[in-house]
Amino acid sequence: MGGEQVRDFTDLIAWKLGRELREAVYEVTRTFLPEEKYVLVPQLRRAAVSVTANIAEGFGRFSYQKHVQFCRHSRGSAMEVRDHLITASDAGYITEERWKELDALARRVIQVLNGYIRA
Repeated sequence: MGGEQVRDFTDLIAWKLGRELREAVYEVTRTFLPEEKYVLVPQLRRAAVSVTANIAEGFGRFSYQKHVQFCRHSRGSAMEVRDHLITASDAGYITEERWKELDALARRVIQVLNGYIRA
């Protein structure tokens, strides 16, 4: 982290990347067909929200093991986002190029979370 002080969960790189992913998911799901309003859109958004929410909740825990547990939940949610994005791509709701961008961002979130879990 280059010597930067982490005072809040919003200082964490994983949270910042997760926020970027969440914002991108909200943006892209606004273009989905209306019939996905109760199916894919809420599932994808809930998973994206869960990425940052679990990082925040884990940061608030005093136990290292609890913090790691929430990082694992966050990682699982990022994996879920990836799967839902594949579904969206397969259904033609997003282009292959956009899917690749979003998937790369989700994989970056997972990579950083893996680093936190190993640390």
